[in-house]
Amino acid sequence: MSECAGCHGNKEGCTQECQYAQTNEYSNVKKVIGVVSGKGGVGKSLVSSLFACKANREGLATAILDADITGPSIPRAFGIKDHSFAVEQGMVPMASEGGIKIMSLNLLVQNETDPVIWRGPIISGIVQQFWTEVVWGDIDVMFIDMPPGTGDVALTVYQSLPIDGLVIVSSPQELVGMIVEKAVNMANHMDIPVLGLVENMSYITCPDCGRQIKLFGESHLDEIASRHGIEHTASIPLDPMITAKVDAGKIEDVQGDWLDEMFEAIVK
Repeated sequence: MSECAGCHGNKEGCTQECQYAQTNEYSNVKKVIGVVSGKGGVGKSLVSSLFACKANREGLATAILDADITGPSIPRAFGIKDHSFAVEQGMVPMASEGGIKIMSLNLLVQNETDPVIWRGPIISGIVQQFWTEVVWGDIDVMFIDMPPGTGDVALTVYQSLPIDGLVIVSSPQELVGMIVEKAVNMANHMDIPVLGLVENMSYITCPDCGRQIKLFGESHLDEIASRHGIEHTASIPLDPMITAKVDAGKIEDVQGDWLDEMFEAIVK
């Protein structure tokens, strides 16, 4: 198999005429995992960040490409306040306290609360530039924090970036389960494997007795995973500790083994 600058030989059947966009010449990204959801507010950015923190702790050179252009939240979760800047080689991503490389629109705008009032094609172009013009360096695994839904940006990423697989994030409500299936079906249509399904806000743990309380009703996680042949699943609780760490920009301090088993199966 001949390796190209677009996917670095990661895609089966890769040739020098690879369809994927080429990374910056100073970048070498070995594995790319997209984190997606059918709707907003289910914890996609949280899952992207927790996976990145786990990878970083395991000694992997790790990056997050924040493709949620209109609602970027990754810099805030990691407490990054500096702005990205350009050098002769390209745009320089910012690094978290632990060394995770991050590129997000909120690292380019003057104020993180400035709205992005752009049409779809411009947003899709920015995402592609984050892949092609950022000096990522040598990266073992990159997580792409996708915007919710199955629109322009998702299509751009699926068609132009060498995605090795997807993790889909949901919450327990039945309606959300239905929307998750839209994301699964789009991935299947684009011939991108779904590596895992994560249910966020799955339960709360009683501080007195330790019992798990299904605050949003019974889980549909296993049912959906079985229906679509998704082998790996994980559940994350609704935990005030997680919220407090994220709000403080200290997500790298979050301790929990909720994603460890899935991580070992899909990343290492």
